[in-house]
Amino acid sequence: MTSTRAGTVQQSPPSRPTAPEDPWSAAAPLVLAAQSGDAMALDDLLSLLTPYVSRLCRPIALHNSADAVQEALIAVFQGLPRLKDPRALYAWVRTITVREAVRVARRAERETPVGEFDDIAWPCSPELAVDVRDVLRRLSTEHRAVLVLRELEGLDERTASDMLDIACGTLKSRLHRARHSFRKAWPR
Repeated sequence: MTSTRAGTVQQSPPSRPTAPEDPWSAAAPLVLAAQSGDAMALDDLLSLLTPYVSRLCRPIALHNSADAVQEALIAVFQGLPRLKDPRALYAWVRTITVREAVRVARRAERETPVGEFDDIAWPCSPELAVDVRDVLRRLSTEHRAVLVLRELEGLDERTASDMLDIACGTLKSRLHRARHSFRKAWPR
């Protein structure tokens, strides 16, 4: 926008592009609407949560990640009426998802051998992705879970231990062993 003032032309500063709205803050009204019985809001909420839940389940539940995602979303759907604070949705969904992914992975380990990480989108080189997949595939479910929570999600030890329902000392021990196993198996 230009304006003239005493024979000079002044240019108004360009408008800043607005930042995209945080999807988690946008979820709070959806939670309230879904809790009151709005089926469309529930559908929108589950559509918002599915990519996040999938991203958490893939490295923990390996080739059974689709089952883990489904189990986690069912648990979210069933527990949604009991969620007191819609702003806590992010942490609440993460807790449910990790627990369900660990449960599904443990069940699958008893039934079948360890699978692959083929559906994970890796931002780095394909060679690096193959190496990381190979190393993660060799780790136990418990070790993959602590690595995902600490390294991918960036949670502190207390939060991660609460989420996995284990003592903080147990989490530290598992994390140490998981990191050691990862380094030992990492190709140089």
